[in-house]
Amino acid sequence: MQMDEATHPLVHLARRDGRPVHTHRYQGVASFDVGHRHRYTGVTAPAPGGVQHTHVYEAKTTSDDGHTHIIRGRTGPAIPLPGGGHYHVMAGATTVGGVTPHRHSYAGRTGDAESPPTG
Repeated sequence: MQMDEATHPLVHLARRDGRPVHTHRYQGVASFDVGHRHRYTGVTAPAPGGVQHTHVYEAKTTSDDGHTHIIRGRTGPAIPLPGGGHYHVMAGATTVGGVTPHRHSYAGRTGDAESPPTG
């Protein structure tokens, strides 16, 4: 099984238009606002490998201070790594939540992905 640099399995799914599709794992910690912060973890939606692409993502944060938030968006384009593979940048703001309504900001990158196998 192929692994990314954080030792998460790289998932190759069924082929789309003759190209294998793949996902990336991600995790992070949102900004400190209204006395607390939230963690998030998830897996992007599939996208084809071997061509420039982005991934859609959505995840529920941890429950902190009695509530959760949702993060969702689209990653930036694939950023190649010198030894092969790629990653994506992701950033945005959570949904509004909490007794005192507020949002948290987040920014990070997906896990490293190796180039899909050819042939």
